[in-house]
Amino acid sequence: MSRVRVHNFSISIDGFATGEGQTLDAPFGHAGTRLHEWFFPTRTFQQMLGTSDGSAGIDDAVAGTWNAGIGAEIMGRNKFGAQRGPWEDHDRNGWWGPNPPFHTPVFVLTHHPRPSVEMEGGTTFHFIEATPQEALRQAREVAGDLDVRIGGGPTTIREFLVEDLVDHLHIAVVPVVLGRGERLWDGVEGLEERFQVESVTTPSGVTHMTFTRP
Repeated sequence: MSRVRVHNFSISIDGFATGEGQTLDAPFGHAGTRLHEWFFPTRTFQQMLGTSDGSAGIDDAVAGTWNAGIGAEIMGRNKFGAQRGPWEDHDRNGWWGPNPPFHTPVFVLTHHPRPSVEMEGGTTFHFIEATPQEALRQAREVAGDLDVRIGGGPTTIREFLVEDLVDHLHIAVVPVVLGRGERLWDGVEGLEERFQVESVTTPSGVTHMTFTRP
C-alpha cells in the first residue's frame, strides 16, 4: 500500500506551526515568514518559482524529497486559502496563482464543499468534507501506487497523526520562539514510540527531524 508522507513542515522551538492572527495578507499571522526563511533560499523552493537558482546544501537535500513518488495531496482549508465559512469568492483558488506547485489531485478538507477546480500543470483541487480515513481512501484511489502527501496545516497533520495514518513525517524545527499560535504536538503524546526518529541540524540553525514508521 502507498505511504502517507509529510514533508518540510516547519515549527518553532516552542511547537507552533503558525502564528496568531492569520489573514489574507498575513497567512501565518504574527509569525510572518520566520518559520520558512530556511526554505526560501533552497534550490527546491526556487524551482517551485520556476527558476534554476538556489542553494544546494543540506537544507535543500532534505527539502528536495518532498515531491518524489507523490500521487495526491490532502490539505486543510486554511492551507488552501484565507476564506472562512461559506465560499464567497470562487475566483480565489489558493495562494499559488494559476499553476500551483502540486501537479497532482489535491483534496481540500472543508465543511463547505464546492465544485472541483482544475488548474494549470495538472493540479485539480477537490473540496471534500471527510474524516481522515475517508480523505485518505479517496486520495489513494487517484494516486494508484504512488504516495499521498499530507500538506498541512497543523490541525490536518495532527488529525492524521492521532489516527495513526502517517508513515513518514519530516519536521523542520526552526530556532524562533513564537509564544502563541497553533501548536502541532498537542494530543499526540508518545508519538515517538511509533517511529524511528533521526535528526540533523544544518548551518541555517534548523533541526530536521524525520519520523519513519519501521
